[in-house]
Amino acid sequence: MVSARTRRSWGRVTTVLTSRLGGRRLGGARQTRVVVLLACVLALNTADTGVVGAIVQELRHSLHIDNTQVGILTAAPAAVGAVATVPVGQLTDRMPRVPLLAGSIMLWSLAMIVGGLAQSYVWLLSSRVALGAVTATAGPTVASLIGDLFPPEERAGTWGRILAGELAGLGFGLLAGGNIAAFLNWRVAFWFVAVLGFALAALLWKMLPEPERGAQRAEAGRGGKEPAQRQVEKSHVTPAPRSVLDADPETMTLRQAARYVLRIRTNVVIIAASAIGYFFFAGLRTFALVFVQERYSAGQGELSAFIPVVGLAALTGVLLGGRLADGLVRKGVLTARVTVPGAAFAASALLFLPGLLTGRALIALPLFTLASALLAAANPPLDAVRLDIVHFRLWGRAEAIRTIVRMLGEAAAPVLFGWLSTLLASGSRTGTGLDRAFLLALIPLLVNGVLLTRTRHAYPRDVAAALESERRYP
Repeated sequence: MVSARTRRSWGRVTTVLTSRLGGRRLGGARQTRVVVLLACVLALNTADTGVVGAIVQELRHSLHIDNTQVGILTAAPAAVGAVATVPVGQLTDRMPRVPLLAGSIMLWSLAMIVGGLAQSYVWLLSSRVALGAVTATAGPTVASLIGDLFPPEERAGTWGRILAGELAGLGFGLLAGGNIAAFLNWRVAFWFVAVLGFALAALLWKMLPEPERGAQRAEAGRGGKEPAQRQVEKSHVTPAPRSVLDADPETMTLRQAARYVLRIRTNVVIIAASAIGYFFFAGLRTFALVFVQERYSAGQGELSAFIPVVGLAALTGVLLGGRLADGLVRKGVLTARVTVPGAAFAASALLFLPGLLTGRALIALPLFTLASALLAAANPPLDAVRLDIVHFRLWGRAEAIRTIVRMLGEAAAPVLFGWLSTLLASGSRTGTGLDRAFLLALIPLLVNGVLLTRTRHAYPRDVAAALESERRYP
């Protein structure tokens, strides 16, 4: 049990930290505390994959496995999580979200402890499968909580600050995992992250408020709609008929909800775009370090210096991507939340391309840094779009569907990258084939840019449809 005195102490510490991190700009210390806690939820999940990415060499030698098997270790949680997301989305729309989130993190930490005790590859893989059953909770619950805790006009910017947790967690996992494994062993790295998980679960239970569903919609009704909605109404945009609800969302079954959200054209495109982006990111976070080590003969010290630079660039991208999209919407660019990520994906691919083709670290690493920033910048506007075009009582289930596709992409990426690297290794300049695998993966990123650009015509009509749906079923 956490004593009242301890809770008060944690509260004072969090208040001080959040105020120093810019609480006033984020909406006060209370809202900043919520941002930090939700960001930590996403950070915990990516810290795990960061740890695995940092200890590839140790796992290969300790368990006598190859790149494909390492890829399966990161793919297993995503694959199982994709299946588990189906009931989690339903639960998110039907029960209190904070206890659901805190409880899943407790189970996640237990799975990490078991993984650290593994004596064989099968044992470790089994623990990763169990891990995946609870990682699915984060997506739907966090999305639903953001929609009810933060004003719609700040939606993309808020998503950017919270998604920064993914990058911070990944960087932390890479640094902590690599250094702990180097000085102690890879098992301790797993246990260290598990301890952080237990601490976060306790903080969520005590400090994260459970908002009323539709709270921000009610507030918008008293004080005016968010900019995109105002522009849609001002322009008399006709709702897309297929996207207008014809049944009360509270009474819809999971199958009915899935069929409805997949009728929304913009939603289908952002699901595909998000899955492609995370597919590339999953391959990157699993094999980027070993690629840099083997391509440029980088040591642990050089990697420890390079990781924070890339992490800071990506963090900057995720923060600015959301703010840029929100700012453009306020200035009258209604489709900014789909065109900004489209441009970011395309530009990211075009920067990765020369970086992968050159053998000079001084040229490649700055290009990789800028490309990572743009890749990260695409996600906050995409996540904001989903809340714009779906009835608030379907947010959890809509996010669950998106998470299923995203996690399947994340599950496939490490295995596919590992298999392709082995297949293409013959004749490769690096001897690993990873450079060629990454080059092939740039094609879907360019496709993302085209898909999102074409969606700018459907997005306003889908926003109008969401407004009409909420008038029918408040």
